[in-house]
Amino acid sequence: MSEYANPHALVTAEWLAEHLSDPDLRVLDVDEDTGAYGRGHIPGSVGVDWRQDLQAPLERDFIGPEGFAKLLDRYGITPQTRVILYGGNKNWFAAYAYWYFKYYGHESVQLLNGGRQKWELDGRPLVTDASDVTPTSGYPVPRGNEAIRAYRDQVARDIVGKAGKGLVDVRSPEEYRGESLAPAHLPSEGAQRGGHIPGARNIPWSKAVDPEQETFLTADQLRQLYQGEGITPDQEVVAYCRIGERSAHSWFVLSELLGYPNVRNYDGSWTEWGSLVKAPIEK
Repeated sequence: MSEYANPHALVTAEWLAEHLSDPDLRVLDVDEDTGAYGRGHIPGSVGVDWRQDLQAPLERDFIGPEGFAKLLDRYGITPQTRVILYGGNKNWFAAYAYWYFKYYGHESVQLLNGGRQKWELDGRPLVTDASDVTPTSGYPVPRGNEAIRAYRDQVARDIVGKAGKGLVDVRSPEEYRGESLAPAHLPSEGAQRGGHIPGARNIPWSKAVDPEQETFLTADQLRQLYQGEGITPDQEVVAYCRIGERSAHSWFVLSELLGYPNVRNYDGSWTEWGSLVKAPIEK
């Protein structure tokens, strides 16, 4: 994986299988399907419920700095712990969690390339018993890295219609065209209006991975995917989707694998933009 700008952002299934017993390692299972952990997970891994564990309980936001520190204490994670994240569906929500960890400054975090799919295809074992974890205490309350997060006013003021900016809509073509308001399996979770932010290029997030292995494409293939649509490293790039999880996956590709120096995830995404009064929309 040395072809990637940051090869340390990923680990292989082979490497993880050899290091599962490392004392300074914690493997976290983060999946859109929060019941997947109970049906089978990598030995020693801990299940993270993205709705309950990563989201604020009232306002639409993710957990704050104190909540993040308490979460890591609960999972026995210290600032020195090496965290490996994985899940199903092409590491969709695992990449979302990776962005959280980077936002809050936990540097020793990696994705399992191929996630649960690659682990199973290799014939590696899954278990159903919950893993025992010894909680820790005192994880320092972090500060958010605002350089990798975008907000609606920032997008409207600094990105839309501006030269040298790249805006990537990573949703399905049907969502981009305004024909659907949400993924087909989430019909009740759409915004008030359909379409896309003016000037956005549609590069669906899942195109960045091999459809069978669910591992990431090569760096050359990823460059062709994004630069072929005019998204280049010299731009300030913002990615968005519906609630920020698919766009976190694209943020990972652009920032970690391709080394684009200025990439943000707009986690308000279409759920916010498509419901704002007078927000400009294209179809």
